[in-house]
Amino acid sequence: MTSTPTVVRAIELLRQAKRVVALTGAGISTPSGIPDFRSPESGVWDDVDPMEVASIYAFRHNPAAFFDWLRPLAHTILNAQPNPAHLALASLEANGRLQAVITQNIDLLHTKAGSRTVYEVHGSLRRATCQGCHDDVDAQPLLERYATSGALPICTCGHIIKPNVVLFGELLPARVMRLAQAEVAMCDVMLVAGSSLEVAPAGDLPLLAKRAGAQLIIVNLGPTHMDREADLLFREDVAELLPQLAEPFRRHGIEAATNL
Repeated sequence: MTSTPTVVRAIELLRQAKRVVALTGAGISTPSGIPDFRSPESGVWDDVDPMEVASIYAFRHNPAAFFDWLRPLAHTILNAQPNPAHLALASLEANGRLQAVITQNIDLLHTKAGSRTVYEVHGSLRRATCQGCHDDVDAQPLLERYATSGALPICTCGHIIKPNVVLFGELLPARVMRLAQAEVAMCDVMLVAGSSLEVAPAGDLPLLAKRAGAQLIIVNLGPTHMDREADLLFREDVAELLPQLAEPFRRHGIEAATNL
């Protein structure tokens, strides 16, 4: 592997750290074919007002509009596969260098890649909840049926079933967020991968890490409000850069990593 001095320094920070936590956003899943939310002409919000289709108010008053918007995205997510960036984070965890992934994504790709400790602070498409009887169900068959037929997911009690994703106007899952904040407060290196850090409160977690004394590594194609606070900043594709950071720590390469 040919590494620049900055990549070597990032590997050294990961090697020396006692606790490393990653924060990921939409940019880590775009190489898997899932569009992000804000890129001009390709973002999810390019043609719609998110408050009209993806707010809790809109869902309660017109769930069909939400599901019409979700249908192509759900089809894409259900068929997406982890890319090298997801696999690199799973490898770092498996080799003892990464303690947790905090993700703003709902696509389950970190779990598919093999990551075990994942905090989905914006929820996920794993489960769904009836808005009438509050029955908690597996979202996958509902979404697959909806993606194929367009039939709205209706509970046996007659009420609409909502995927357990956080819509605009909803609070983040409190327990998950508390656990994520605790991980950040204890880490000595935070790796931000593919997040613009524009959405609070998840986007403020790197600031919490810095205030706790952690080193900050940011890998993102676009700017973030924490760039000046970063100890190392990479304007590179996460699917190309993260495997470089993970490779020295693979089981056959741990000794090499310690000798960098």
